[in-house]
Amino acid sequence: MVQDSKISTKSSLVKTEEMVLNMGPQHPSTHGVLRLELALEGEIITNVIPHIGYLHRCFEKHCEAMTYPQIVPYTDRMDYLAPMGNEFGYAIAMEKLLGIELPERVEYIRVIMAELQRISSHLVALGTYGADIGAFTPFLYCFRDRERILSLFEMTCGARLLYNYIWIGGLSHDLHPDFVRKSREFIKEFRPNLKEVNDLLSHNRIFIDRTANVGILPIDTAINYGVTGPNLRASGIKWDVRKEDPYSVYHKFDYEIPVGNGKYGTIGDSWDRYYVRVLEMEESCRIIEQALDQLPEGDVQSAVPKRIKPPVGHVYARVENPRGDLGYFIISDGSTSPYRVKVRAPSFVSMQILNELCKGYMVADVVTILGSIDIVLGEIDR
Repeated sequence: MVQDSKISTKSSLVKTEEMVLNMGPQHPSTHGVLRLELALEGEIITNVIPHIGYLHRCFEKHCEAMTYPQIVPYTDRMDYLAPMGNEFGYAIAMEKLLGIELPERVEYIRVIMAELQRISSHLVALGTYGADIGAFTPFLYCFRDRERILSLFEMTCGARLLYNYIWIGGLSHDLHPDFVRKSREFIKEFRPNLKEVNDLLSHNRIFIDRTANVGILPIDTAINYGVTGPNLRASGIKWDVRKEDPYSVYHKFDYEIPVGNGKYGTIGDSWDRYYVRVLEMEESCRIIEQALDQLPEGDVQSAVPKRIKPPVGHVYARVENPRGDLGYFIISDGSTSPYRVKVRAPSFVSMQILNELCKGYMVADVVTILGSIDIVLGEIDR
């Protein structure tokens, strides 16, 4: 595809050709196996076509051959940076379909795990984003703190990446006796570390110049594309499933929903999308502290069904995952396996806006914009 275009200047008529450049799927800054087909005029982007499917696991089709409990480990492998949230959403949908009432302790532990996972996921987003733009030290700081969260998960269920922890009707394990103490210690030490990352990266002049006023997402575009999560809130809309469509025990906690304010540029730019995640980590710390203070006693497996065979029907449930509104639509035919499972993946929705965000910017800005929307290809390809 080669087209001639003409650029008029005062002294001459300059002829340029459109060039097509492939970025990925091996490119480290595409955040997974993603190929971006860039149409360029010089260094200016005129069009971006994402090519997905390199990581396709056929999750939704696999579910039809699995029993309902067997699906839980498969949910981990979609957004592999936020498996606790994936399990949380699936468990809520199934419990809604089955009419299960959970022990209060289960609800509190799920919220604690989901918020620790949100911090862990955002730390990866921040660290890799800094590395994308050329700041390597913050990457090490972020991963240092993430390792502590993964150690808390390992202490609880024995795994560091894929957990199979949140079961339909309960949890696979109760908390380790040292979990509450170690979680409090982590929160106490994490706050000054977060300030350190801000000093190194968030308010760094070079980082600001690379991200402010780049990849601006207007409110109307975000709404029309169905964007959710930090990418939507960075454009100034205070929408969060935890507040707007409350689930579990989130209504019992006091916390804020951060939104973009255009501190260094325009509301909804790449810097805002980055910084909303920084602010969300502080709010997650507040939620975790409150949940630890209020944590009730109880048996975390008392409501787990011995055999799961829901009635004929369908259900939809959603949770606020680190990347946005994650939804599960499940159709039951009355057997021990689902008839259909459909997932609304927030990364898949966010991928749609890439072309809108990149047009008119330079090739070097593609990495900045792509990193700012924080996608996970396992969730996109499913």
